[in-house]
Amino acid sequence: MQTPPQLLSACAWVNSFCRLRKSATGEPPEAPETMSVSVHENRKSRTSTDSMNISLFHKPSHPDSVLTHLNTLRKQCMFTDVTLWAGDRSFPCHRAVLAACSRYFEAMFSVGLRECLDDEVNFRDSVHPEVLELLLDFAYSSRLVINEENAESLLEAGDMLQFHDIRDAAAEFLEKNLHASNCLGMMLLSDAHQCKRLYELSWRMCLLHFESVRDTEDFYGLSKDKLLDLILSDELEIEDEQLVFGAVMRWVRYDLDGRRDHLAELLQGVRLALLPSECLIEAVACEELVASDRRSMQVVEEAMQCKKRILQNDGVVTSPCARPRKSGHTLLILGGQTFMCDKIYQVDHKAKEIIPKSDLPSPRKEFSACAIGCKVYVTGGRGSENGVSKDVWIYDTVHEEWSKGAPMLIARFGHGSTELENCLYVVGGHTAIAGVFPASPSVSLKQVERYDPLVNKWTMVAPLRDGVSNAAVVSAKLKLFVFGGTTIHRDKASKVQCYDPLENRWAIAAECPQPWRYTAAAVLGSQIFIMGGDTEFTAASAYRFDCETNLWSRVGDMTSKRMSCHAVASGNKLYVVGGYFGTQRCKTLDSLGSIFLPKSTLSGLPVDWMPCHPPRRRLGIDFLSNGGMRQGCGSAGTGCAELCFVIPPQPPHPPPHPTFPATEQWRVQDWWRMVYGGPAPSKHKAETTPCLPVESLDTMEMDGG
Repeated sequence: MQTPPQLLSACAWVNSFCRLRKSATGEPPEAPETMSVSVHENRKSRTSTDSMNISLFHKPSHPDSVLTHLNTLRKQCMFTDVTLWAGDRSFPCHRAVLAACSRYFEAMFSVGLRECLDDEVNFRDSVHPEVLELLLDFAYSSRLVINEENAESLLEAGDMLQFHDIRDAAAEFLEKNLHASNCLGMMLLSDAHQCKRLYELSWRMCLLHFESVRDTEDFYGLSKDKLLDLILSDELEIEDEQLVFGAVMRWVRYDLDGRRDHLAELLQGVRLALLPSECLIEAVACEELVASDRRSMQVVEEAMQCKKRILQNDGVVTSPCARPRKSGHTLLILGGQTFMCDKIYQVDHKAKEIIPKSDLPSPRKEFSACAIGCKVYVTGGRGSENGVSKDVWIYDTVHEEWSKGAPMLIARFGHGSTELENCLYVVGGHTAIAGVFPASPSVSLKQVERYDPLVNKWTMVAPLRDGVSNAAVVSAKLKLFVFGGTTIHRDKASKVQCYDPLENRWAIAAECPQPWRYTAAAVLGSQIFIMGGDTEFTAASAYRFDCETNLWSRVGDMTSKRMSCHAVASGNKLYVVGGYFGTQRCKTLDSLGSIFLPKSTLSGLPVDWMPCHPPRRRLGIDFLSNGGMRQGCGSAGTGCAELCFVIPPQPPHPPPHPTFPATEQWRVQDWWRMVYGGPAPSKHKAETTPCLPVESLDTMEMDGG
């Protein structure tokens, strides 16, 4: 093979040029060398042996050296073959470097677009010159300084030009600098540019700081759908529902002509039935926008009907307008394995103390409990003589009274219970072996029962795939989930069993990371957190299960080892209560940090503790809502404690529900007379009386409950 003459002449010219430079610097000239293909082939044949005599040379600094030299060439406009324009500034670049850093430029220069042939690419005003300069500096140096001034613009430009590393780095920077004043803007920005984690954290912070968010300029720029998503969330951290109602009205008035038609739909997202009766009436009477819109008045009428049912304790109220926010729940504790339980306790978070409530009529242990509406359902368990019970006791948190419900079809203990679509499900457990006294535990049960509070009746549903006891049972995304437990062979179970009520069928959703029993489970959205328990590894481990993808992830360890404990999510916290490890009984109720659970560890989260008296094992916690539908909440195990939203004392005979006129603006005293049958108090007699701030249900319930 011969070297082309033009290449040979070029090489000879460069060689001569290099020798001339060396002679100019005083260096002695080297003897000329002759290089050719034949010379190299001769060397190969001369040195070839059967032995493997090789050496690998690697220069780690080579990539940086090449980038540095390319950057120098760029600044000197040497070998540049394209010029980028942003605003009135130009940036000469190398196509190969841009295409290697960005799929955007790779596609632009390789698929026959106009820019393939043109020497210039003009971004006009879509990219700021300073931001484009930062992107190019990164492309030629692999380094970039991100600060509060450029982070958002870098995220936008990085996403548009497909510098994905820069987009992700900017998003990570913004995650660390989230606060109440910018979280709403960050949520909208991350949603537009597919930054999933930043969006999730921003969304949760918006829920956590809604009182501050509603006063920002970004709030008034929200779309109707985004605002509706916010106010519909059970996780919205708000103690006074009047603030939500006021925020909706302010958002509508900001662009009255364009937003008036959205009012009725937005009012459906406000928990109007949780407003005090007086405030609900005043809000209707004082708000001309509501009173003049027929659809909005229909929403308010439904809320008044729900309010009436709540005050009369008329069954389970399932309307969304009566479902309390999780931040308004009260924590109730009851149960135990070591001690017979005869009391129910309420946790006062502000005073950090435990308040005894009404006694359980029939003391027992190793039962399960669950909340539906404003009532706690205690099922099964073992009595004072170890007899296994099928009794159901119902605690009314409004009147603080116990009553007896229809008995279960099977006596059981060590079972789990949870609420799903306003029905109570009891799952697995043990029962007594016939003819043996005192009662001895049978093998773990497969049977699952469903209780309908409206008709006070139990029915059997499809049995578990594998019978278990002492399992963690929760409901999420309109399905039941059972984690681990004790198998019929008395081993630790390693499966996640899932029940679909529409198909009345159980399936194995996934394998657990390790076999376990006596674990605690709590639900946040579509995420189920599993903590502690009797496992093959540590009793402090915590995992997260995504019930949409059926995938597991490790989230670290709790602050202490616990078995036979229970957990629940309320508002922005996870609560873990009771349990034991070895010979030590856990005497604390821990609230684990905020809703921003880190992926790496739980042990670094702040912990608030308060003594549980008496010390108890096998405790559980759960949500109890005021007539609302609880999603993803449930108790599991042989004892439990409940989270509940307690309604304040109300008049024994609530006034009849009025029919509201849709087109006429009534006076406050007219509304009051229709609802309460008498003259309004003096503060309501003037037609122009504004809506006065009234104590909310959340505040009143602590005073009266």
